[in-house]
Amino acid sequence: MADLLSSSSAATSSPVHLLVLIHGMWGHPGHLAELSRVAQETHSLPAADGTRLEVLLAETNREDSTYDGIDWGGERVAKEIYDKVSELEETGFNVVKLSVTGYSLGGLVARYVVGILMQQGFFDKVTPVNFNTIATPHIGLPRYPSWLSSVLSTLGPRLLSRTGEQFYCADKWSPNGRPLLVVMADPVSLFTRGSEDRIFYQALTKFQRLGIYANAVNDLTVPYVTAAIEYEDPFAEHETNGIEIIMDDEYDHVIRSHTLPDTPPAPPVKAVILSRNWFQGFKPRKPILPPALQLRFPLNILLYTMLPVLIPTVISIALVRFTLASHSSRARIKALEKESRSSPSSSSESQQQRLVHILAELEQQMEGTIADILDDPNPTPSYRPPVPKIRQGAHPILTPHQRKIVGWLNTLPMEKTLAFFPDVRNAHAMIISRDVKRFPAHRLGEKVIRHWANSLAF
Repeated sequence: MADLLSSSSAATSSPVHLLVLIHGMWGHPGHLAELSRVAQETHSLPAADGTRLEVLLAETNREDSTYDGIDWGGERVAKEIYDKVSELEETGFNVVKLSVTGYSLGGLVARYVVGILMQQGFFDKVTPVNFNTIATPHIGLPRYPSWLSSVLSTLGPRLLSRTGEQFYCADKWSPNGRPLLVVMADPVSLFTRGSEDRIFYQALTKFQRLGIYANAVNDLTVPYVTAAIEYEDPFAEHETNGIEIIMDDEYDHVIRSHTLPDTPPAPPVKAVILSRNWFQGFKPRKPILPPALQLRFPLNILLYTMLPVLIPTVISIALVRFTLASHSSRARIKALEKESRSSPSSSSESQQQRLVHILAELEQQMEGTIADILDDPNPTPSYRPPVPKIRQGAHPILTPHQRKIVGWLNTLPMEKTLAFFPDVRNAHAMIISRDVKRFPAHRLGEKVIRHWANSLAF
């Protein structure tokens, strides 16, 4: 694959900065249309050295294919990147810089992709510039002390195939039985060519700029602690814990800074029963139903009366849908693994060994003492900011694996940007303006997107 970046063609080609955008679970390229549009508007003119921006919206790992795991998704997207590089070279352009942005699951796929590219020598001739994730579950999906969270953490690994197992760190990706998310965050996990080679972690250090975008509140899909890679959630009770939030003057819904008080304020006085304030307390501040079900009168009344029938019906349909998709995914994975294990007849195919197998072999070369340290279920974290105690029910229950990931990833020089949408039901789609045609309210996320685009080193 390195032949795609031949120096002979580079000498006479126009330089290109390739920006790769990777969508999330059940997603498709259209979900990132606003990111693509704003990035191209912001960087429409060539850079001082003549480099122009080219956007690649990854599309091979879309919709039901996202069930197949972070690793197989990463393999698909990596091939897309090489194909795009080849296509550009054939039309007189040469990729000299690379930036990657992943949304939701796409952020994890992006981290896997850059590991593939580094392992295959892609960065020997292409400069890695920007790496960003937006609302990405870096530590997996955390469990909260609620019955719903318990049910989801039990069903998720079963209903979402390989990706679900990896989301909940229930997989045994390496020969030592470690989950993929742990391996991807590990600074000292692999040894190859006689020296330390931290494939996934080291690949991130190659980028000039690392950016993390997370919703501070109301992301029901990817909560703050996993998107922002933190141990605690200072925004869990932002309405009552006295946290001072200062918003950015230029970018709406972007937090410039936040500060927790040394001493939490006194709890609010409870309203007198049957008083006006008491009745107002029952009125929800945010919509109860998702946008697609927020109907006008009289359709809303009809909908509410049908909820006792609709809810179990929708749940049943969803369970059947997830089960069938997961079954199809596992069949695809078996076929992919069988194909990758077969001995390739051509040299070009042998050059495209799947990283999932290359790294599995390297993991077996780990020194015993390192393995013992990594298996410590209670490591001393390298980064853990102090946070005042708040109500435990609002906080996730992080596993030892998740705490390791937080500590390791926070040793990277990341710039964290927080979005703040306090009055929406679920901010996960809004942060990227995922579907502005169907839901005009998603346009509230445009300033967050512009913050991201303006922050790209070009």
